[in-house]
Amino acid sequence: MPVPTADAFAALARSSPWRWSTLRFTVRRARQPDRAEPLRAWLRRPDLLRVETLHGALVQIVREPPTTVAVLGFPPTAGTQLTYRWPVEGPAPVLRADGLVDLRPPDLSYDAPMFQDYRWVAMLDPVELADGQDPDTGEPGPPLVVDSVSELEHAGRAAWEAVVRTTAFYEPRCGCCPLLRCRDVDVYEYRDHPQHVLAAYPDAYRVRLDVGTGVCVFTEEIGGLTPGEGHDLRIEAVDEPMDDDLFVEPPRGPFRPRFGWSPLPGGQ
Repeated sequence: MPVPTADAFAALARSSPWRWSTLRFTVRRARQPDRAEPLRAWLRRPDLLRVETLHGALVQIVREPPTTVAVLGFPPTAGTQLTYRWPVEGPAPVLRADGLVDLRPPDLSYDAPMFQDYRWVAMLDPVELADGQDPDTGEPGPPLVVDSVSELEHAGRAAWEAVVRTTAFYEPRCGCCPLLRCRDVDVYEYRDHPQHVLAAYPDAYRVRLDVGTGVCVFTEEIGGLTPGEGHDLRIEAVDEPMDDDLFVEPPRGPFRPRFGWSPLPGGQ
């Protein structure tokens, strides 16, 4: 079992893609009106997700393709497309002696499947808590100052809890939906819309990582305008078999989009 130190906490935060294959969990986000209803999800890596209400009403089936990027050529019309491999298909990460990830391979498709926003992705793969960079120069740096790390249980599972503060190198997957909302990110994200920058921000954040999976199971703002804001994710099962039928979409009406959203509860 790894020892909970600040370095080990960062290594655990970057380890999730290699620590589990399927996950069943519930999640609740505190004081977010548009995310207030608790949800239950089944996720089968690399690309399948089912989301329901706690009462069993289907919210969404996600079948997400891997990331594809354009590769420019000369002349420009000679460009091609490159599809990134999933982590389980790509090169292995560099591991520490305790088995946690020290260095992740680049150019892999890490950000699927997604539900609603990139905070969902970051909860399940919280690498933004481990590796940061300057948003202008790309210079790498530590995204967090870790004040303390302790061992505890979260939903009956071993977890590490850290009290952290963000640095100027904290770079979330998406600036509008970070795991930890902070001034530096908001000032950069909303540089053309300063009205969205808050008058005050949290003094620190309480963050928990599930030891077995590396998933960020809990965040909580300390101080600021919305103390207690965050999320609570409770893992129900890890690496249980998940049949293909679980991810089959129901029939759609004529005006439903082809991809992404399934009929909402009560919809046509």
